[in-house]
Amino acid sequence: MASTINKVILIGNLGDDVKMHYFDDQNCIGRFPIATSESYTNKQTGEKVTNTDWHNIVARNGLAKICEKYLSKGDKVYVEGKLKNRQWEQDGVKRYSTEVHVLEMTMLNTKKNADNSTNPQPANTAKQPTNTASEQKSIAPEENDDLPF
Repeated sequence: MASTINKVILIGNLGDDVKMHYFDDQNCIGRFPIATSESYTNKQTGEKVTNTDWHNIVARNGLAKICEKYLSKGDKVYVEGKLKNRQWEQDGVKRYSTEVHVLEMTMLNTKKNADNSTNPQPANTAKQPTNTASEQKSIAPEENDDLPF
């Protein structure tokens, strides 16, 4: 059995456009926030309550360039990656940040797809290259599974 697992799966909407940072050695990083929401009805008051959580997303190199080119504020995406915690000091105050470093992403709907609604195209999928073959293989869903949903 594996000793530990660090895996995050999110489906949410971009809260802002992708911000790119380019480095001297041809590498780059794209950063953007994703909002995920859950709604429920308060049994005592009967009102609908929505809680929104914000997640800091980080994509690297080729995947970051794809995000910059195709994603914009409001687009819905599926991201899969791992959590990374950062810590730094600013003006004598320790700051902390938790980020999702993306390994795989699927664009569920983008403004560019909405503009092309007369000729719908399949969602775009992008994957961050990895070094291990086990991470690169794609898992296809079973045709006839026994799940009740």
